[in-house]
Amino acid sequence: MGKIKITQVRSAINRPKSQKATIKALGLRKLNHSVIIDNSVPQLRGMVAKVSHLLKVEDV
Repeated sequence: MGKIKITQVRSAINRPKSQKATIKALGLRKLNHSVIIDNSVPQLRGMVAKVSHLLKVEDV
């Protein structure tokens, strides 16, 4: 399916523990940090959907 670039654009402060853990598991460390992940893995798409309000998602 391709790859997507995710960038954290909002802070994880004052968010539930599960959302903080999801951000960390995606490999994001701080604001404006970006990672490129494979879009074909359903688990990763679910993680991105769970915290989509904190991220910016782009196709690569």
